[in-house]
Amino acid sequence: MQSADEPAPIAEPAPTSGVEGNSILTEEDSTPAPHHEEWHSNPKNAQDLSTDVFIDDDLVNGSHTTRQDPFAVGWEEPVDQDPANPLNWTSWQTNVNIGVISFLSFLTFADADCGPLASSMFAPSVPQVMQDFKSDSNLLAAFVVSVYILGFAFGPLVVAPISELKGRLIVYHTCNTLFFVFTIISALSQTMVMLIVFRFLAGFVGVAPTTIGSGTIADLIPRERRALYMSLWSMGPILGPVVGPIAGGFLAEAKGWRWEFWVLAMVGGTATTGAFLILRETFAPVVLEKKADQLRKSTGNPLYHSILASNIPPKDLFLRSIVRPSKMLIMAPIVSLMSIYVAVLYGLLYILFTTFTFVFEGQYNFSTGTSGLSFIGSGVGTVCGVVVYATLGDRLVRVRNAGGETPVPEDRLPIYLVLPASLSIPAGLIIYGWAADKRVHWVVPQIGNAVTSVGMMIIVMSVQTYLVDAFTEHAASAIAANTVLRSVLGALLPLCGLQLYDAIGLGWGNTLLGFIALGMAPIPVLLGMFGARLRNSKMGRVTF
Repeated sequence: MQSADEPAPIAEPAPTSGVEGNSILTEEDSTPAPHHEEWHSNPKNAQDLSTDVFIDDDLVNGSHTTRQDPFAVGWEEPVDQDPANPLNWTSWQTNVNIGVISFLSFLTFADADCGPLASSMFAPSVPQVMQDFKSDSNLLAAFVVSVYILGFAFGPLVVAPISELKGRLIVYHTCNTLFFVFTIISALSQTMVMLIVFRFLAGFVGVAPTTIGSGTIADLIPRERRALYMSLWSMGPILGPVVGPIAGGFLAEAKGWRWEFWVLAMVGGTATTGAFLILRETFAPVVLEKKADQLRKSTGNPLYHSILASNIPPKDLFLRSIVRPSKMLIMAPIVSLMSIYVAVLYGLLYILFTTFTFVFEGQYNFSTGTSGLSFIGSGVGTVCGVVVYATLGDRLVRVRNAGGETPVPEDRLPIYLVLPASLSIPAGLIIYGWAADKRVHWVVPQIGNAVTSVGMMIIVMSVQTYLVDAFTEHAASAIAANTVLRSVLGALLPLCGLQLYDAIGLGWGNTLLGFIALGMAPIPVLLGMFGARLRNSKMGRVTF
């Protein structure tokens, strides 16, 4: 297997060397290079092209080379056959890389409604932890779970921009290694403060596979197959909420809560080793820069440079990259609206996640071991949501391609998907709340959780694919902006979950949550209808 750090053998580029993945324009050559796709909020760059790398205005307006420059390093011609181009990797290479990233996401973060294995596995043992550390605070009981998610709120602000500056590979390897270390320290925690601090740090670095996983898919997969691969990539994370609490509950009952972290560390260490052996760099600018660097070393000519290299000083480029997710969240309307919507849903559903153990132990007399079974409904629902999205998510894009039309990002928000999904979330919350309140058979609230989870999965996948298609090169930053806000609410809203149920009961408490979700339901529907107009408006044309 070729090492990720060893570029394929190359020849010096000819003056007419093609460039894949970006449309580079100069005053002398205003015709975009062929074989490119551009879905940009700025219509001046909106070409009907065919690959999947977003064009930053810095690349268009900066002092970059064109195909007339003999020292410009691009893909070998024909560009759709260059094996160094991640878009041309074999199905085996693509699937193995996405499979590894999916498994890492399974360990650290779930895009669905029940949270990460690293968090969900721990949830059933919270009463045991509180007893060991001699605390009876409901607030602290919720926070020791949700602090991991708080780490997700800050991690993407660093992880995503570095991945767009230095590449995906170094971020995966660094974060996976640190996650392994912080998980071991969590297992050795001697105080509640120590446990909380290192769970936060584990969340901070553990967010990497999910934050930049969508960017990796954008690097590897053309748009007409992207929804399918986004769904397949999510199969790893969504199994976390099913396996985690069940395994964690019985493990805590048999061996104690610390063993949950030891098992997670053992599996995480194995996965990290596998990632070092298997994963390769997929980010086109970094791949081409390595290719140019090899040419500079082999020829002794310092003039060779990547066609995608920026003329911005490294320090300024780093600062711009770090600021980009926050800038997107504040200044890009579609990112702001989608992030607010998903954040509210994620916060509401994490209230359920942090209270499942208490509700089912209190209402149905579940033990520490069997309390993990309370997560089955949500896990089954998310699997069903993946199947639905994998089947229908690419349908409109394929129809447009077949008809000779140009797909647009809003094709990822078809009304036949997002409307039923957005309505199923409040419906499921209300079913769960009243069934648990009246102590109907425990299967009934699980059905409510499954209904909620189907809708949540479809909405999250639709939003992520929409943002990836709208900001392809900066997909990691767009997803990071989305992850930051939802992680903040996912960490903070659960702090009031038990108090809410104590005050007004499970029935009315979840009805309130359902009406909040219902009030947000029009957002994806309206963006599916009017998102293109918003992106092309003066407010939507922002340079990142």
